[in-house]
Amino acid sequence: MYTLYIANKNYSSWSLRPWILMVEAGIPFEERLLRFGDEAAWAPFRAVSPAGKVPTLLDGGRVVWDSLAIAEYLAERHPGVWPRDEDARAWARSAAAEMHAGFGVLREKCSMNIGIRVRLHETPPALERDVARISALWTEGLGRFGGPFLAGDTFTAVDAFFAPVVFRWQTYGLRLGEAAAAYATRMLGRPSMRRWYEEGIAETFRDPSHDEECRAAGAWTADFRAS
Repeated sequence: MYTLYIANKNYSSWSLRPWILMVEAGIPFEERLLRFGDEAAWAPFRAVSPAGKVPTLLDGGRVVWDSLAIAEYLAERHPGVWPRDEDARAWARSAAAEMHAGFGVLREKCSMNIGIRVRLHETPPALERDVARISALWTEGLGRFGGPFLAGDTFTAVDAFFAPVVFRWQTYGLRLGEAAAAYATRMLGRPSMRRWYEEGIAETFRDPSHDEECRAAGAWTADFRAS
């Protein structure tokens, strides 16, 4: 069985991607959580990953790190990770790679923190462009491939790669087009997303650096995390 190392569910957007992909695809794995923290807390991360980061997938003695590498590794061994249709698969890989490599302003201004709600102090033009591009990308995929998922009628890796954006949409009240917002609402209703959310808000650990990023971004209007 695979072992998937992840970090705190409230904060770790990168960990969510392979986790939800494997859950949705029905790929069995053992989950191991490494808590965020100060420099001393990074020793366990370095022990499992040459990059000292999560997510990291262990397959026997083989180590696969980085969310995109994990998705491709799983695609070689399990059907359904990417769409079967060639056009949809090409689009899905491109969209997932764009998410993996881009949208830096969204990441910077809207740090992942699923248990709180934030009213942004401002929405700078660069952030508006990132959100508008995501909205357009989702709308394109839904229109071209018929939905209800981004590349067709089945959850695939491209949905997994944008799952953290869905949580950011909920946290920060980001403005999406009608079709994109409907997709985000559907995603939040999926059992896999609800499970991640419920387990995330049940965490009592707080990472000060993540919370400070959110306080700098805007006013907290709600905090649903366990005390």
